[in-house]
Amino acid sequence: MDSASRMKSLLLVGATGLVGQSVLTSALADPHVTRLVAPTRRPLPPHPKLVNPLVDFDALPADAPWWAVDGVICTLGTTIKKAGSQSAFRRVDHDYPLAVATLARRHGAGSFAVVSSVGADASSRTFYLRTKGEMEAALRSVGFPSLTILRPSFIGGDRTERRPFEALALRLFSALPFLLPRRYRVVPADRIARTLLSAALAARPGAHLVESEAI
Repeated sequence: MDSASRMKSLLLVGATGLVGQSVLTSALADPHVTRLVAPTRRPLPPHPKLVNPLVDFDALPADAPWWAVDGVICTLGTTIKKAGSQSAFRRVDHDYPLAVATLARRHGAGSFAVVSSVGADASSRTFYLRTKGEMEAALRSVGFPSLTILRPSFIGGDRTERRPFEALALRLFSALPFLLPRRYRVVPADRIARTLLSAALAARPGAHLVESEAI
C-alpha cells in the first residue's frame, strides 16, 4: 500500500475560508482520511470524523494532543483591507502558518500543504508578494519531509465576505480566459482544495512548488 492510499489523520487550518471550506468538505468525504482536526475561532457543524477545537491563533495551545496528525493543510489568508494594517495581515498570512507548522512538526506531522500566491517572492517590492515569499521560506526551514506550496492566481468561488476589487477582476478574467496567460487565469477553489488534499495524503518527499497553471 503506497503513502497516498494509507488511512491518515489531517489538520486543517483556515477551514472557514473559501478554499478551506472546500477542503473540509472533501476531506470529511474522503475514505483515506480517518480524522480531521480543524481548529477554528467559531464552532463548525459536527461530523463523526471532525475534531474542532476552538482556539485563539495568537495563543495556540502548544501541548494539545490534537496536534498529533500525519499531515497539515493550511489555507489561512486575509487581505490587508480586512486585516486593517500590514502588520495584522502579516500575522495572519505569515506568523499563523509558521506557528501551526512548527507545532504540528514538533508533534510528528510529516507533510504540509499550503496556499501561497502567484508571484510570491521574498525579495519583492510588493508587500503582499514579499510576505507570501517570506512565509514560503519560513515553512521550508521547519523541516517537513514533504512540503507542497500552491501558488494560485485569482481564486474562483462564492465568498461570504465582500471583496469588490477581487470580484470585479474575477468577472473580467473569467469572461476573457483565453486572452490571459494560463498562469493568471482564475483557479476554482475546489480545484485548489483537491490539490491540497492530494498533496497532504500523498506526502511526496521533498519541497514542491505548484504554480497556478499546474493546479
